[in-house]
Amino acid sequence: MTTASATRQPAASGGVRSLRDTVSAGPRPPRSSALSASLTFARRALLRIKHVPEQLADAIMIPILFTVMFTYLFGGAMAGSPRDYLQTLLPGTMVFAVLLISVYAGVNLKTDITTGVTDRFRSMPIWRPALIVGGLLSDAARNVLAAGLVVALGLVMGFRPGGGVGGVLAAIALLLVFAFGLSWVWATLGLVLRTPSAISAVSFLVQFPLTFASNVFVDPATMPGWLRTFVEVNPVSMVVDAARGLMHGTGTADQLVRVLAAAGLLVAVFGPLTMRLYRTRA
Repeated sequence: MTTASATRQPAASGGVRSLRDTVSAGPRPPRSSALSASLTFARRALLRIKHVPEQLADAIMIPILFTVMFTYLFGGAMAGSPRDYLQTLLPGTMVFAVLLISVYAGVNLKTDITTGVTDRFRSMPIWRPALIVGGLLSDAARNVLAAGLVVALGLVMGFRPGGGVGGVLAAIALLLVFAFGLSWVWATLGLVLRTPSAISAVSFLVQFPLTFASNVFVDPATMPGWLRTFVEVNPVSMVVDAARGLMHGTGTADQLVRVLAAAGLLVAVFGPLTMRLYRTRA
């Protein structure tokens, strides 16, 4: 008994030394910065597209289908010709595409929570908000891709922006700012609602009425008074007006200020609320 213990003890000591040598073979890597951690989570979120491509396909294909169908089905009746109608329609469908994508800020966050991945990340020595910030950064990349595809399709179909390349880029940049603010709303819902499918259902119930009861597809001047009043205060109409003005070179400072103020208000309200919920409920 004594002999066996004496035999095992040196072997165990040797194993401990070997493990200790392996673990401490080099200097401990430095803790990742907030930017590095956020970019890592952004890359992780983008890789989801590779494994779940339908996540992006529906958000892009729906606006593309709407652009093609509305242009050729209703263009003649709306503006005299599909080409003339496309000049008004395309900035609206670009906004539509980005609004649809913004909901994935909440869906992806809720998926991580329900699968337990968030608990693993919270146990690691990383900047805690990196998961949310990284998700929002990946949304920006997806928004640029979606907006670029819609504009490219429009150019092939005959869209000619009066504001030139600078106007188109300014419209996309403004849209990214507003989408960043809106994503915080979906991130908050991602921490409140129970399932990712519930977030998708809520987004459908909110975004589709706001999109169709706006100036995305038609001129509100032909609407009944009560509906025109709603369309004019609809935030989607506000963003479409600004994007349409920038793309055609008719944008005003008032339009830009209103969109930027709305985005800032969304971040100011839902940013701290999201982080508080993430600390206490996730």
